[in-house]
Amino acid sequence: MNAFFSRFWYALQHKWLQTRRWSRKSVSLSILLMGATLVALASLLFAKLADWALEKNAQWVAQYPWFAWVALPLGLPVILWLTRRFAPYTAGSGIPQVIASLALPSGTHKKHALGFWATMLKIPLTFLGMLAGASIGREGPSVQVGAAVMASWGRWCEKRHWRTRLQENDLIAAGAAGGLAAAFNAPLAGVIFAIEELGRNVMLRWERQIFIGILAAGFVQVAIMGNSPYFRHFSATPLPHIFAWVCVCAVVCGISGGLFARFLYKGALAFAPLKWRTILYQHPFLLAFILGLALAFLGTISYGDTYGTGYYAASNALHGEYNAPFSVALAKWAATVFSYWAGIPGGIFTPSLTIGAMIGQHLADFAHLTMGMNVLVLICMSAFLASATQSPLTASVIVMEMTGSQSLLIWLIIASLIASQLSRLFSPKPFYHLSSTRFRDKINQELSPKQIAKM
Repeated sequence: MNAFFSRFWYALQHKWLQTRRWSRKSVSLSILLMGATLVALASLLFAKLADWALEKNAQWVAQYPWFAWVALPLGLPVILWLTRRFAPYTAGSGIPQVIASLALPSGTHKKHALGFWATMLKIPLTFLGMLAGASIGREGPSVQVGAAVMASWGRWCEKRHWRTRLQENDLIAAGAAGGLAAAFNAPLAGVIFAIEELGRNVMLRWERQIFIGILAAGFVQVAIMGNSPYFRHFSATPLPHIFAWVCVCAVVCGISGGLFARFLYKGALAFAPLKWRTILYQHPFLLAFILGLALAFLGTISYGDTYGTGYYAASNALHGEYNAPFSVALAKWAATVFSYWAGIPGGIFTPSLTIGAMIGQHLADFAHLTMGMNVLVLICMSAFLASATQSPLTASVIVMEMTGSQSLLIWLIIASLIASQLSRLFSPKPFYHLSSTRFRDKINQELSPKQIAKM
């Protein structure tokens, strides 16, 4: 009898311990899912503001031809001043800042790189840039915003002794990739982005909770907005000699994308006349004014196709309904570079996809294709994005999920791999990782041991 009660008591204790462990895991998972929900909601708010800004810009440019000549030269210096004054680490895409933060030691350095309120200012600053007509996107900024939201949520929970079981780097990676997944409505692409881009040269534990957080952010976005691709109603048409076209697209996009990344990183001063470099370096707002004039000029000669993300141009090209103006791909290429050089917040993901779509349309027009034009556009979108970022798997999966073109994934991967390798001839290191070193060095200089002691 005593042996029976001993076994019963032991079994009861074992079940109680299992229940407690299950309870701790449930709390940790609930916290992670709540953080992913906050990331998705921030991304959704960002998307709504961006869509409104792009719509209003197109409306005002059509009604008032002079609008761009006022909004861009005057707007870019104002946005640059606001950025430097209130949120200096929000300039540009946002992905380099996340990569830099992952490489920094825990504590003050990471908080400095991804401060919550300063990073949240990236949303209205990017909104203003789109409203003015700069060639920028919201997807890169969504990555930085997602990382800041998830990291801040984790710190807030830790202060209240709610254990997340995730290190700070894990939370940043989950939030960043979750922001991308929610921005493109592409959960799988978010996972690939975390592995290929964020995990490059950075130690991450890759526990399953990271992937759960990424997928949850994407699925929350799907639950709210519906399970529809970013570019809707894409229907592939047969493309004759597809392998030959994949090679052609990869070569053209590999060269143009490699130069694109190189120009982005070098900056305006590297290409300015020697006698102007000192003046432009000392007067960045004058440089922003000049770049604003250049953007207005490019938009005028391209009938407005270089303003904003270029979503509608890419969407129309995917549906075979885009009559691409001559050399509009080159104009969009230059407009995106100029917008980045201005130093305002804004990403290059969607503009890169648009440039790729325009290149594909030019190739189709040059070859007088009557079949498979939209497939050519699709391949160039993936190849150019892969060349610009040197992340071929991420580019392929993003384009596949954005268009629902699963049957063409193998061709997208082949084109992206070739283009990514060719781009290294012009930009030996990936653009995002090369840019991240600047932010990392800047943070380390600003937060010297003496300055940290004063904080």
